[in-house]
Amino acid sequence: MAKETPVNLRNWQFYQIFIRQFSSPHDFKGAIPKLPYVKSLGTDCIQLVPFHPIGVFRRKGTVGSPYSIKDYYSVDSLNGNLEDFKTFLEEAHRLGMKVLMDIVFNHTSHDANYTKTHPDWYYQDDLGNFQNRVGDWWDIADLKIEGNQELQDELLNVLTYWVKQGIDGFRCDVAPLIPLEFWARARKELSILNPNLLWVAESVHRSFIKYLRDLGYEASSDGEIYQVFDICYDYDIFDHFENYLLGKEPLQTWVDNLLDQEMIYPKNYVKYRYLENHDFKRIASYATTNTQLRNFNAMLFLLRGSVFLFNGQELGIAHHPNLFEIDEVDWNTNDEANLTSLIKTLSKFKKATGYINDPMNIEVLGNDVIKIEYKQLGGKRTVTGIFNLGKTPQAVETQVKGKNVLTGQEIDETEITVDEPLILIRSE
Repeated sequence: MAKETPVNLRNWQFYQIFIRQFSSPHDFKGAIPKLPYVKSLGTDCIQLVPFHPIGVFRRKGTVGSPYSIKDYYSVDSLNGNLEDFKTFLEEAHRLGMKVLMDIVFNHTSHDANYTKTHPDWYYQDDLGNFQNRVGDWWDIADLKIEGNQELQDELLNVLTYWVKQGIDGFRCDVAPLIPLEFWARARKELSILNPNLLWVAESVHRSFIKYLRDLGYEASSDGEIYQVFDICYDYDIFDHFENYLLGKEPLQTWVDNLLDQEMIYPKNYVKYRYLENHDFKRIASYATTNTQLRNFNAMLFLLRGSVFLFNGQELGIAHHPNLFEIDEVDWNTNDEANLTSLIKTLSKFKKATGYINDPMNIEVLGNDVIKIEYKQLGGKRTVTGIFNLGKTPQAVETQVKGKNVLTGQEIDETEITVDEPLILIRSE
């Protein structure tokens, strides 16, 4: 579906909310008063972590993983009830935001309703014990969807139910592990109810695709996934960024892979661009200074794709919420890095300017400085971002000309020392 996907989705900003970590009451009612704040960051669409009842058998932690689901049709009592969810949804819509729900069809909890009514829907060993295809995911049991029309019909019923509740789209957990034909059918049939549904695929690391294929399982590449989905996660290359942060690979390796995406995916491909989410460490845990943290976050707005923020990221928090416990975001944390103001400024600039669809080039200057530039095709506008991802200021030689979006200062230099993030716009 990428051929039909509106390229303007690259200007959208997504904000992931983990309901039980998002507010003191740990529920939808407690989250509703914070929605105007979420909107003020420039958010176009909220993506919810799963909010369904969580299995008890083989549970990890005290309250368990929201990805170990017992009942797809219900709201976990810890998060409230269906009416609370619908009130949350209505308020988000009133504020002009869409809401995506996280659909987890690859697996359920070991004590899910289906394990009792349809045990044959699951992978099982020779003794009839439920199995999964990934050893360390021992709190879940994998559904065997391929070739099972009855199960596919039921999963389509689940999606239909939530579309009728007013949801705006789906983030599909480990989408490549589920037959692409199912997703294509779901998109086609649900478009009758809502032709504007948004489909986001949590695509997976390339090494994981090979691992599953080597075991004899089906696993779709990002190129295949784009036949059905509007947006893909950035996991196909995110490991190179992580390796750079850990000192295992040079920055150039990640940049080379970013440029490869421009050639191997559909022209209007849309990627989530993120630094953290519920699965990965806070970016603040890697940064040694607030300046470095500002550079990381400012860079997001110059990467081709949709900016994706995880709740609390804008405060520069280093602590990552525990997926298996109640671990509330500390909203009293001082925003010492001033990321909230930075995010608001760059969100407005990105949307107002529309540079994200212009021809782009990326280059590495020195070891840790990245230059991203968009030049308007047939036009006069150039937007340039220069970001120092290292720990100390670095002097680099490069043409720098334009008005600094963050300070208002006019710059025209061929050699600069890069410390704070630098984003310039010029017209010729």
